[in-house]
Amino acid sequence: MNRREILAAMGAATAMAAIPMRALADDDSQVSATARALYKRSMVFDANMYPPLNGEPPFPQSQLDMMRSSGVTAMKSSLGGYDNSFEDTVAEIAGYQQVIEMYPDYFIQIRRHADFARAKQENKTGVLFSFETVTPLDGKPERVELFRGLGVRVMQITYNIATPFGTGCLGDPNGGLTDTGRKAIEAMNKQGVALDLSHSNVKTSLEALKATKKPAIISHAGCAAVHQHPRNKPDNLLKAVADQGGVVGIYDLCYLTASPKQPTLDDYMAHMTHALKVCGEDHVGIGSDSSMAPWDTSPEAMAAFNKDEEQRHKAGVAAPEEDRPLYVIGLNTPMRSEIIADQLLKRGYSERVAEKVLGLNFTNALKAGWGD
Repeated sequence: MNRREILAAMGAATAMAAIPMRALADDDSQVSATARALYKRSMVFDANMYPPLNGEPPFPQSQLDMMRSSGVTAMKSSLGGYDNSFEDTVAEIAGYQQVIEMYPDYFIQIRRHADFARAKQENKTGVLFSFETVTPLDGKPERVELFRGLGVRVMQITYNIATPFGTGCLGDPNGGLTDTGRKAIEAMNKQGVALDLSHSNVKTSLEALKATKKPAIISHAGCAAVHQHPRNKPDNLLKAVADQGGVVGIYDLCYLTASPKQPTLDDYMAHMTHALKVCGEDHVGIGSDSSMAPWDTSPEAMAAFNKDEEQRHKAGVAAPEEDRPLYVIGLNTPMRSEIIADQLLKRGYSERVAEKVLGLNFTNALKAGWGD
């Protein structure tokens, strides 16, 4: 079971239970009427999130209802795990496409920029396929075109460790972009696949920014200036991404604070406001890196999480301080983006800035990266 499956299982446990959503989720009742109205009319895009679905279809209506009532217009979902093979990844894509086909009233696959507006207009959830790593490419940049044809429109060149394309954030800090990686970026630019630097180390990321002719994104990360951690990005990299038209998404993971503290909403907003200060209001968004559904802290769910963490540590891909549940206190709800918008307004940011952070910044950057 990979991280995506663990997150989906933990989130879906809430939806499968005959318990009102807010009995297990953080309370979002303090959100202002202004923020609620803003959220309802906005393009809400989470740059790394998974639908609250678990097991094989047909899915319980409660899971589908949770997704629709969340107000999320679209989400980028990572496929292929951190080490899936070409064959397993193709099978996973086929599985996602089957679900989208089975539930046409609920889902739309995002393949071009216009699909975001269509998802909003039709009250459906858009799903954008992406890769967390490059193992499905099997070191072959020419496979970018194949997967682009299957709807994968965002790709990373590394996960946490070294790949044939570059070096991840847990790898050698002197390791950078390889010649194969440059060829992969060239193929991404040509095919209209956005480059994601979320897990790459600083050297690989800066070299990738020099290699790409289109904006790159960091779909899910934090700010190293707020909490020093390999998964959090230094200011010079954040600014470099923004200067080239890219966007940085702030995640709601444990890496926002030092262990053993479970991060809070204030901790999250410290990263969000710092990113806005460094990158500017046009270059920051939300990339939860979790399931839409609330995190389940029951003994059964935590046992599954701990088992997955044991496997990740053995594989050498687990990050430091990866020793706590993957949620933020105050954002453990499908309505987390609405809460973030409310917090921005309460901190003096305008409605227009909140609307950009909710989704416009990422969708605009993806349009530029795709060339459509």
